[in-house]
Amino acid sequence: MEEKELKALVSLLDDEDQQVVSHVEGKILSIGKEIIPFLEREWESNLNPAVQGRIEELIHTLQYDLLRDRLKNWYNSKDQDLLTGMWILATYQYPDIELEKLKQELEQIYYETWLEFRPDLYPFDQIKVINGVLFGKLKFGANTKNFHSPGNSMMNIVLESRKGNPITLCVIYMLVAQKLKLPVHGVNLPNLFILTYKDDNHQFYINAFNRGLIFSKQDIENYIHELHLVPQPSFFEACNSLEIVRRALRNLVMSFEKMGEHAKADEVKVLLVEISDGGDLGV
Repeated sequence: MEEKELKALVSLLDDEDQQVVSHVEGKILSIGKEIIPFLEREWESNLNPAVQGRIEELIHTLQYDLLRDRLKNWYNSKDQDLLTGMWILATYQYPDIELEKLKQELEQIYYETWLEFRPDLYPFDQIKVINGVLFGKLKFGANTKNFHSPGNSMMNIVLESRKGNPITLCVIYMLVAQKLKLPVHGVNLPNLFILTYKDDNHQFYINAFNRGLIFSKQDIENYIHELHLVPQPSFFEACNSLEIVRRALRNLVMSFEKMGEHAKADEVKVLLVEISDGGDLGV
């Protein structure tokens, strides 16, 4: 469809007949994501608030459909790359963020850590080196002031602000540690996402939300006891990328609900359903 025809279509969004508007909206949506840049230009040049509002809704619908397609493709992929999954989640709020930019920022954090890292160190000391760089030199830390902010679940915002929630801080920590060839993985502990360092000779746990505090299996057992929960193997062992992204989506649902943004919470719940195998959503 030529630009002249597209402009004519958009002009009909101002029509007084709701049936005409609905038909036009359907026609625009049928074109797909390719029309988004055109709609963005039209939004900037249009002076009618009602039309601008309709254009905003159309852009959001197209971007949300694109996100759902990306998430389904990621879910069906063999490797379910963790950073890619977290990038897809972030595009819900920041549709223009590029995966390559996140990769470059993480590469820089890895490089800063690699400069101070020594493979021959004892595991505790290796972790202390990472802690020193991430939480000391680079000033990453817990966003306790705005714990329920949706931005805490967005990798681009956390990499920029250096403040995040347990999941995003653990993801950054884990990706850097794994690039350093360390056996560090996420653990789905209730109420607190943590990490485990596990090889043939050692297993201990790391709380990235508390500046990389190292603790033991006994500490987890005590924590579970305080929560009056029955211990489960999943509270102690590594989880996969899919489980991490699911938990990040659950966090995002809770954040939007706390902010009173229930429509956004409902949209994120749909994303969660699509990658949950019909299991418990936890929301």
